[in-house]
Amino acid sequence: MGIIGWIILGLIAGAIAKAIMPGRQGGGWIATLLLGIVGAVLGGWIGSAIFKVGINEFWSISTWLLAIGGALIVLVIWGLVTRRKA
Repeated sequence: MGIIGWIILGLIAGAIAKAIMPGRQGGGWIATLLLGIVGAVLGGWIGSAIFKVGINEFWSISTWLLAIGGALIVLVIWGLVTRRKA
């Protein structure tokens, strides 16, 4: 999957993670979508390191689950960091 695929996957995964995640995290939608891209990369890394499943194909269910899971992890961390600053 190319860089454009990673960006699109991360943007969509970030939006889905924001819809799933309860409460308010710091930052707006742009920050959430950027965190979704980071989450997709993190999810791919975790998936390949632990489950031996990577983010290879855009239309694979494992790709989407890993990207959304990674985005949720990043949003939780982001919520904890921004809550401490406020």
